[in-house]
Amino acid sequence: MMKNSRGKKLAGFQKWVACGSLVAGFCWGLFFLYDSVKNAIPDKIWIERGKEENFDFHLPIIGEVDEAGLEVFGNQSPKVEKDKIRLDLNESFSLKSQEQGSYSISCKLFGWIHMKEVAVEVVEKEQLMPCGIPVGIYVKTDGILIIGTGTVTGIDGMSYEPAENLAKSGDYVKTVNEEIIENKEDLIEKINQCQGEPVILGILRGEEYIQLKLQPVQTSEEEYKLGIWVRDDLAGVGTLTFFDEGGSYGALGHPVSDLDTGAKVNLGEGILYEAEVAGITRGEKGNPGEISGVITYLEQYRLGTVEENTDVGIYGNLEKIPEEVSQKEYYPIGLKQEIEEGEAAIISTVSGERREYTITITDLDYNSENKGILFQVTDAELLNLTGGIVQGMSGSPIIQNGKVIGAVTHVFVQDASKGYGIFIENMLGH
Repeated sequence: MMKNSRGKKLAGFQKWVACGSLVAGFCWGLFFLYDSVKNAIPDKIWIERGKEENFDFHLPIIGEVDEAGLEVFGNQSPKVEKDKIRLDLNESFSLKSQEQGSYSISCKLFGWIHMKEVAVEVVEKEQLMPCGIPVGIYVKTDGILIIGTGTVTGIDGMSYEPAENLAKSGDYVKTVNEEIIENKEDLIEKINQCQGEPVILGILRGEEYIQLKLQPVQTSEEEYKLGIWVRDDLAGVGTLTFFDEGGSYGALGHPVSDLDTGAKVNLGEGILYEAEVAGITRGEKGNPGEISGVITYLEQYRLGTVEENTDVGIYGNLEKIPEEVSQKEYYPIGLKQEIEEGEAAIISTVSGERREYTITITDLDYNSENKGILFQVTDAELLNLTGGIVQGMSGSPIIQNGKVIGAVTHVFVQDASKGYGIFIENMLGH
């Protein structure tokens, strides 16, 4: 009896485990489906005012759109319920609006599990000049950037670390003893004026403003130091992506970051200059390669201002049109729903001459900020010249079907023939 009872209990336990495993597997499968479907739908859709834009997601989702403002068309007539248009995203559909503005589509998996709100931005038709030319970028930081702390030798021969565990790499010094400082020279002067008395640094750390009390170390008869390494400007060569008919431009497709801290630079003011390609280091496995350039910091070579440093590029206004594109035609923009896997081109001046190079778009990620376009370089000349994509080509515009659809942003370190690009609407929507 005892043996039989144990056998029944064991069989029951095994059934319970099997049932639990089945439920767990179902829940995991549902979670995986939910996550994959959610990521397959853009967080934001742009449509051109007055133009019917087509979409074809083929996903088990029901969308609800406010009846006012957006026109919805589909293979199956959309249903209107309580001032909401119900749309089956498993079928092809189109959106159109005659009014510029912002709308939203509420998406539900199988029509009952809420997934996300998709923003719909109705924008005016826009044309851009795709550039792909090198530019010199000079920017001043907004505050004095601390790139590190270290040891200083005092006048007594002893070693001190006055900023240890107080100042951090990536901090911006805004004030000394509540007086605003403009540059490194101001900071050095204020520290020397303290005559060894403690100083209060006003620091911007991320979004937080804090104050740090530091004790300067006397290193010579008239010199005091805080043991911080600082920077107040940066310069480099990048690629101009586009400018519009009003002269506003976008470049890079990613932020200007500090080489030492790796963080996006808080921009004060900046200038855009003409530049020339001086040399190329080919990309190889494990080494992405790079373009080196020459910038001439003279007024006659000034192109414009640098006014914004964002996660999707730098922006400003041109004061003159670069000669390389002065006689070229403007292109319409191609929104993400118009992009196709297959042949496209990038525009670059990597050879010293502005020209198009063929690529193949292999995948699209609608929700990536600046890696939404995955591509492979197929142009034999570019592969021979650079090995593919190298550092310094970020910002090179991507063209497909006569439209500007994006810009190069990243290279694969292990395979220079592959790269990522940003959707042009992400750059325009900064």
